[in-house]
Amino acid sequence: MIVTEKAPAKINLSLDTPMRYLDGSPQWNMVMNSIDLADYLTIDIHTRPQTIKIYTDSGFLPNDQRNLAYQAAHILKTRFHRPEGVTVRIKKNIPVAAGLGGGSSDAAAVLRGLNCGWNLGLSLNELAELSLTIDSDVPYCIYSHTAHVTGHGEQIRLLLQCPHYWAIIAKPSVSVSTPTILRQINYEKIVHLDNEGLLEAIEQENWQHAFAKMGNVLEPVTMKEYPKIKKLKDGMLKLGADMAHMSGTGPTVFGLCHSESRAKRIYNSMRGFCGEVYLVMLL
Repeated sequence: MIVTEKAPAKINLSLDTPMRYLDGSPQWNMVMNSIDLADYLTIDIHTRPQTIKIYTDSGFLPNDQRNLAYQAAHILKTRFHRPEGVTVRIKKNIPVAAGLGGGSSDAAAVLRGLNCGWNLGLSLNELAELSLTIDSDVPYCIYSHTAHVTGHGEQIRLLLQCPHYWAIIAKPSVSVSTPTILRQINYEKIVHLDNEGLLEAIEQENWQHAFAKMGNVLEPVTMKEYPKIKKLKDGMLKLGADMAHMSGTGPTVFGLCHSESRAKRIYNSMRGFCGEVYLVMLL
């Protein structure tokens, strides 16, 4: 049996962290959304040697148990004692190590695909609970719908879907280590976001007010190490984006526009000084 799944990238419309847990991991308070930039997975369930195989068209990703898609397949195969082999082929379109959740979305796609292929009957909520052991972004990626995400990433509250605004995605040619950035958070100096105001604006469908409430408290940490990220953000705002900030721990910066013509103008301008730039829409 062959199952195909789309794995959309995610962006953080807002990212805040109120505190650090005793185990050192951050508590999250985020509003997340998916964009129409996606990987595509083909999941082959077969009776040949009972192993998990991962193939990607990217030379930057491991194909063994370090791959999040592998871990996702292993979790369901082990939990439900499935004897079949699983071969996953991933066509990568989401930039790697970009703060866009590509690996997490691939893992979520494997969970959804195997749940269907094996007729497990798990709800999205049950899949999200299983997925937290893989990565904190995977539970959100199970849904890929505008959501308020809290706790370790496992508490998902679906929100009113954002309008299909245009998004300009710019990834500079730098590599950011998420664990390194998270270790550098100084909770005494964080200027926290008004996420309650953002959630209220979304509920009222006041999107211009929502734009003003969006942000990312990790920007000062990452931008200190990688000043080019700030230049990309400032450039998007100067060119007329309704809002712009970094996604995740970076290095990707995104800007949102309600106007297609303005979005295209920003996209064309950004391509002049950033190697990877995409023009997509919010899902």
